[in-house]
Amino acid sequence: MEVLGLSSVTRFLLLFVFFVCSHKCNLVNASEPVLEITKGFEAKPDSSVDSFQPLLTDPSGNFSFGFLRVNGSRLSLAVTHPNLTEPLWIFDPTRLASWSHKTKLFFNGSLVITDPSSRVDWSTHTNGDSLVLRNDSNLQVLKSPSPSSSVEWESFDFPRNTLVENQNFTSTMALVSSNGLYSMRLGSDFIGLYAKVSEDSEQFYWKHSALQAKAKIKDGSGPILARINPNGYLGMYQIGNIPIDVEAFNSFQRPVNGLLILRLESDGNLRGYLWDGSQWALNYEAIRLPCDLPNPCGPYSLCTPGSGCSCIDNSTVIGECSPEPPSGPADFCGGDKAAKFKVVRRGGVEVPFKEWMDHKTTSSLGECEEMCVEDCKCFGSVYNNGSGFCYLVNYPIRTMLGVEDSSKVGYFKVRESVGKKKSRVGLTVGMSVLALIALVLTVTMVYVGFRIWSREKRIVEEDGGLSPGPYKNLGSDSFRSVEMSRR
Repeated sequence: MEVLGLSSVTRFLLLFVFFVCSHKCNLVNASEPVLEITKGFEAKPDSSVDSFQPLLTDPSGNFSFGFLRVNGSRLSLAVTHPNLTEPLWIFDPTRLASWSHKTKLFFNGSLVITDPSSRVDWSTHTNGDSLVLRNDSNLQVLKSPSPSSSVEWESFDFPRNTLVENQNFTSTMALVSSNGLYSMRLGSDFIGLYAKVSEDSEQFYWKHSALQAKAKIKDGSGPILARINPNGYLGMYQIGNIPIDVEAFNSFQRPVNGLLILRLESDGNLRGYLWDGSQWALNYEAIRLPCDLPNPCGPYSLCTPGSGCSCIDNSTVIGECSPEPPSGPADFCGGDKAAKFKVVRRGGVEVPFKEWMDHKTTSSLGECEEMCVEDCKCFGSVYNNGSGFCYLVNYPIRTMLGVEDSSKVGYFKVRESVGKKKSRVGLTVGMSVLALIALVLTVTMVYVGFRIWSREKRIVEEDGGLSPGPYKNLGSDSFRSVEMSRR
């Protein structure tokens, strides 16, 4: 009886634990995404997943949150849309965990991901009750059950390269392109795009100012913010919901249904897209002309409207005018570690984004060039003979602008590796191939000569010392005589 009684109690406890865990523990290696994550949730990456492992979905089913596989073996947390090649949000592209069983994601009031092998330990540092994904792709940690819950943390406060409709973009935030080269930030009364030109410096290359509404920007009323309005524009706001300036999209004031996003692309352009329920359509481009992009042709190149890309040094081929990235600060002065370079001068050249570049006024082209010659950190200069403006470029030369005015002259310190490394590699490979062909021909000729000499020698010996002559029909008697002689 005691055994039966113990068995009944055991069964009851097992059923109780199963019931509680099925509702509370939420311990999963989730293969199917859920609508809400609560305390006790755990998940690990699935080794069979190639790209994205969804864990959470929004009620509409358009967006998913989960594990994003990066470069095959790395892992990040991301919010994705099935028709976008890049995620809408990623937690921190500079801190990637490993795609292995050692990596664990759990929710204990905070959303936490840990990976001892790569020392990744990231948390929302909250004390919430649930994690949900909204219809607009906003990932939120909620304090109490929805819908009357307070937001403890949300992904909209930490954008990466994408801004979503109705998402506030403030002066403390930045959009950063996926390659890390370009960023978008807010100024006191403008939206600006910046290019990273060296390890510690940036170049302004696009600006949208609230020029027609400056009077509405009130000092002491707080910084401005930007937001995508469903009516089809990127608005700048300071107080309330009335914009102080508008950057219109193609769908401006058109009755369209869908979701608008704004993305800073890897080429430095700011583009808007509209999701109409079946596809993403291009809805806005901040920069319309290719030569107005920050670096459309690559380093030491020239972009000429209507003609495309070329190298500053015409002796090189486009695609081969890009030098290796410098390992440290440039030093074009004397010394053992000084960068070796040649000087290239070219007319019809202008600096891009000159309205945002510092310049000095000089009396001549020679004076402008001399300022760059004496500056060990200067990569080049561009002189305008009409205005006398001298622009010094103190970072590695990127794409310059080609113009018809030959009085605008560029002076550039071109590293010797530029346009030569690949040429030397090609020359070396070509010479090696020619040497190999010559060696093969020589060996072949020696071999053929040896075979001919051996054949002639054998014929002479078989003919009793007679020199080889025309073809001789050797009958059966001759063969028998040969056979007799070998016995």
